[in-house]
Amino acid sequence: MKNILVLMAHPKLEHSKVIARLMASINGLENIEITDLYERYPDFNIDVQHEQEMLISADIVILMHPLYWYSAPPLMKQWIDLVLEYNWAYGHKGIYLKGKYLFNAISTGGSIDAYSTKGHHGFPIKEFLLPFKQTARLCNMVYLPPFHIAGTHNITSKKLQQEINDFKALILHLRDNPNYYKLEQLPFLNDFKQ
Repeated sequence: MKNILVLMAHPKLEHSKVIARLMASINGLENIEITDLYERYPDFNIDVQHEQEMLISADIVILMHPLYWYSAPPLMKQWIDLVLEYNWAYGHKGIYLKGKYLFNAISTGGSIDAYSTKGHHGFPIKEFLLPFKQTARLCNMVYLPPFHIAGTHNITSKKLQQEINDFKALILHLRDNPNYYKLEQLPFLNDFKQ
């Protein structure tokens, strides 16, 4: 059974209708550790040693957040800047994340069509996530496709519940099955079907 660490960053979680439910759907599951970064570090004073110890224990790391100005909320960026240190996460002596898996679980108000070359935002959503993919590569991690819930401003309750059910099924699969090759080939982890 794999250990999964979920790093969740949402500056206004009380207003969230997607990220909060995604988090709640897996809260309390065995071998799933969830860190609410804004709850733990409201002053942005990150305990680097503690976070590195959490990473060492994890096999899979999930960056869960809404897309804010085409990136992660600022506390998640600060977490990356401080915790993934040279010669710990990368560099000649940076071996502690080697072989671990990383992916983004994100929500966007805009639809999947809005995140396309012909859409309002001009680029596919995966292009906005390239800094995370490259961060994983630099740290010798395996970057999996993102789990993306799009169009949250207009999503129906039925569609949202289906996405949440799919996310929970994905997390259980990741935790209980060691072979992720097929997942690496998917366009999005939303496409995973058991």
